[in-house]
Amino acid sequence: MRFSYFVLRRWLYSILVLFGLSILIFIIARMLPGDPARLALGPFALQEQVEHLRHVMGMDKPLPLQYWTYITGIFHGDFGLSFQTRRNVALDIAHYLPATVELVLMAIVWVLVLGVPLGVLAARYKDSWVDNLVRVMAFIGVAVPPFVVGLFLQLTFSYLLGILPTTGRLSLMTPAPPLRTGLLLLDSLIEGDFSALGDALKHIILPSFAIAMTGIGQIARLTRASMSDVANQDYIEASRGFGIPNRVIAFKYMLKPASIAPLTILGLTFASELSNAFLVETVFAWPGLAKYGIRAILRKDFNAVMGVVLIIGLAFVIVNLIVDILAGYVDPRIRIKHEEGE
Repeated sequence: MRFSYFVLRRWLYSILVLFGLSILIFIIARMLPGDPARLALGPFALQEQVEHLRHVMGMDKPLPLQYWTYITGIFHGDFGLSFQTRRNVALDIAHYLPATVELVLMAIVWVLVLGVPLGVLAARYKDSWVDNLVRVMAFIGVAVPPFVVGLFLQLTFSYLLGILPTTGRLSLMTPAPPLRTGLLLLDSLIEGDFSALGDALKHIILPSFAIAMTGIGQIARLTRASMSDVANQDYIEASRGFGIPNRVIAFKYMLKPASIAPLTILGLTFASELSNAFLVETVFAWPGLAKYGIRAILRKDFNAVMGVVLIIGLAFVIVNLIVDILAGYVDPRIRIKHEEGE
């Protein structure tokens, strides 16, 4: 039961984190130079029009009252009005969020499919040319900014080879499937529209891989280090003594205990993928939440900025909580520790 209390306690901590984040971003948004009402109406708007918009947006009220109005509105699904779109920010988030979620989830798939096997491969052939090659690739993935990777991928696979599209989620000639979840890959699969599915896959490969490069490098390095530590355990030496093939030992007996460190860092990797999406979405003209957030920052649309930051913070908190729970089930020692209240 104490592990359940641990999960509940993490939820309470998460609520406090989001509450503190809302206060911090509210203050920062209000301290930025420039008048958002003037930016929204343009330089030729009359001062009376600017003052009217400020009154409509509640910007003429004291800051504590503005924050109280905003935070109580959130509990009713009201994130305030966006200066850019003249719509409720909640509607904008619902429109733009699925594209970013799809992009980041695809990036996580790249991280798991490539990062873990590369780490296992490097550990299995430790100090060989294979290990050195994987470490160099991991270092490049961590060191090179994602938008630079995105530009390189565009030049290589779009302009030189011409095999993958450069921008957007679908080609102009491909009709989009009916939106059910907002995730084009899933919606295409639900509708059985394999033409749209194939086109959406082609469009998402380059931006998702550009985002995933940092995570692939981090997970590969952590998996290699964890696998190297586990390789010195007595039960691994005993398995080799019984003649069990190295491939079976690596993936069956070493990978599970070695996956704790990569799993715990996966939450931070998810947050990193979200932050990487801000520049990559701009490079690939991906119509997602990050691109919407950049426009909001440039125009000082603080309701939109706060909505984007809070949604990203909520995603970060949820993913880290899920990772903590998974770590408890992958490693029984973690679960038993909390159940015993140590």
